Amino acid sequence: MRPIIQLFGQILAPTARRFYRALDNPELMQTSVKREICDRLIKSEYGKTLGIHSVDDWLRVPIVDYDALEPWLNAKQQQIALTPEPILFYEKTSGSSGAVKWIPYTQSLRRSFNQMFCVWAHDLIVHGPKFSTGKLYACISPQLNIADSQTLQNDLDYLDGWLRWFLRPWLVMPNKLNRLHDSNLFKHQLALALLEAEKLEIISIWSPSFLQVHLKYIQENQDLLRKELHNRISHHRLQLLSESNIPWMQIWPNLKLISCWDSANAADQAQGLRSQFPGVLIQGKGLLATEAPITIPLIVAGGCVPVLDEVFFEFEDDAGSLYALHELSTGKEYTIILSQKGGLYRYRIGDRIWVTHYYRQTPCLEFLGRHQAVSDLVGEKLQETFVNNALTMLNLQETNFKSLMPIAEPPHYILLLDSAKETPELIAEQLDRLLSESYHYQRARAIGQLAPPEVLISNEIPEILVSHRIHTGSIWGGIKHPILATSPISNELLQKLNLEIAQK
Repeated sequence: MRPIIQLFGQILAPTARRFYRALDNPELMQTSVKREICDRLIKSEYGKTLGIHSVDDWLRVPIVDYDALEPWLNAKQQQIALTPEPILFYEKTSGSSGAVKWIPYTQSLRRSFNQMFCVWAHDLIVHGPKFSTGKLYACISPQLNIADSQTLQNDLDYLDGWLRWFLRPWLVMPNKLNRLHDSNLFKHQLALALLEAEKLEIISIWSPSFLQVHLKYIQENQDLLRKELHNRISHHRLQLLSESNIPWMQIWPNLKLISCWDSANAADQAQGLRSQFPGVLIQGKGLLATEAPITIPLIVAGGCVPVLDEVFFEFEDDAGSLYALHELSTGKEYTIILSQKGGLYRYRIGDRIWVTHYYRQTPCLEFLGRHQAVSDLVGEKLQETFVNNALTMLNLQETNFKSLMPIAEPPHYILLLDSAKETPELIAEQLDRLLSESYHYQRARAIGQLAPPEVLISNEIPEILVSHRIHTGSIWGGIKHPILATSPISNELLQKLNLEIAQK
């Protein structure tokens, strides 16, 4: 198998070489990409309405968010006013707040994701662990809502057909995937597929919590799984499945890489995977959005480099000034405005980054979180960065999951944790003290507008949240758990959480 992996690396090498040349001159490459994207805009009805005739008119293109573009989308139509290129499909976003957004995908946009994957895979083959089996599990989410069956099911669906064909023999796939519309059945079939894959080397997922949910399912259903796998896996591996704490590294002794989100809201959960899988490279996905591939994690770069040959970037600082990619300063924070090849032009995606360092002549970017994530029940205006710092000060070393959520009636906050040494009451007191360092929060507490915060602790909380989000239309594999939720928690979800705690 190793020669085939080396052959794959050789196939990817020309794409990687072109990308590295682009990193040596980001200004030149971004100028070229901007011109190509502007040519598409000029040919679109949207561009004609704006009166865009050449790249010199670029600054006349308004900076927009999804709400501003929604009237132009005509969701689920094959031809839309934003691009002259046909729409292959629409992909549903699975963000942590706000209404569902449908992003149109063209062949050119899919090719942008394909190019990003090729550069990433080449870097892993050349600079990463020495892969030998090539056995890969790529995130698959069941289509629980059959009406959404035209959306993507796994992260290989972002790739061109030739690459999916090439990778198909190495994939670990649940049995009868297209017929799995029940979450418990999906978990069971995926558990069987993963446990049979003794030579599994790579796990590629979106949220680390997705893997945690399935590890927990295996742990809690050992007897049932052992029965079904009795004649399908070795006696030694069956014995491992009978242990009170399953030794995951012995279940998958060839595992070398877990690719997942590992920054901002996902940082704690990714750290949990690092403790469960010592010696395995837990590599962050970089900033990969439904709207566009934004950064690629490269071992050789020591960070995440922007996909500068497929996406045109503009960056806004806190003063509202705009910068080109090559103008960014190390250590500074910016919000991203992107233009891509699927019909989004000068699109304010809402993500905030900071510049960690430069690789070659190009800045490396780290995802910080959503721009201006603010919760405001009664005027307290809690910001995500402030809340994240406060939760860090709690020093919850045994906690791999934490999320602060507002409750509308009576107005107060509830901190959800998967585990903790301290009692909920003690943590709630400390949290209230730390949040009171915000003037508006302290004032709301002092005059009785906000009740004291609560703390709920249970290792079932992440799965309860996932289940709730699935049944409200989110895609399982891409569910994000915010450090700070900006919309009040529903009564239905709160009842589920309180019921779980009461049963403990």
